[in-house]
Amino acid sequence: MSTQPMRPGLRAALSLEYPMSLGVHDSYEDAQRAVDYLSDHEFPVQDVLIVGTDLKQLERVTGRLTRSRVIGAGALSGMWLGLFVGTIFALFDPSGFNILSVLGTVAFGAIFGAIWAMVGYRLTSGERDFTSVSQVVAAKYEVLCEHKHIARGRELLAEMDPMRAAQEEVRRAREAEQARAVGQPAVPGQQSTQQPVQYPAQQPSQFPHPGQQPPSQP
Repeated sequence: MSTQPMRPGLRAALSLEYPMSLGVHDSYEDAQRAVDYLSDHEFPVQDVLIVGTDLKQLERVTGRLTRSRVIGAGALSGMWLGLFVGTIFALFDPSGFNILSVLGTVAFGAIFGAIWAMVGYRLTSGERDFTSVSQVVAAKYEVLCEHKHIARGRELLAEMDPMRAAQEEVRRAREAEQARAVGQPAVPGQQSTQQPVQYPAQQPSQFPHPGQQPPSQP
């Protein structure tokens, strides 16, 4: 599946120069509520970005797809199309509005829609005999803002929900501790700045080995 490249203007609108995290939320509604609170307190929300992470697709199966349902759905779609076309032609008919022509167009649309839907169903060879609705959702939603507004934003969110603000502080402290534990990877070609460990020279033993005569005293 191919993806369209993002336009430069849209890419600039969906990015921040130096983003910092204001908080991570489990649902989009919570992230939206936090941004709305910031907006109500005259925070520069034009420098705020909501990022959904860990994307996944949900598909809810709504029922079986039988031949009768395919024909019925196609006929209904064709009827609506026929009603629209028939009404347009009847309104501009020089002889006047003819309801029979509208009904005839509706009937023709229903037949055409049923046949068209049935042909499409036969072409699938029964590989997808069910109906469903799908949606792409994110597991987490992170609210980011420019670094120059991070202190004010965290202060406002702490006033909004002190418990969540404390949890965010704990999360950021854990992430910082993990980053320090892992450390930065070495740059290829860069010499290490660590000095070699120098061990003191081994002094000769003052005690003779077994079978060795002690040195004579002058």
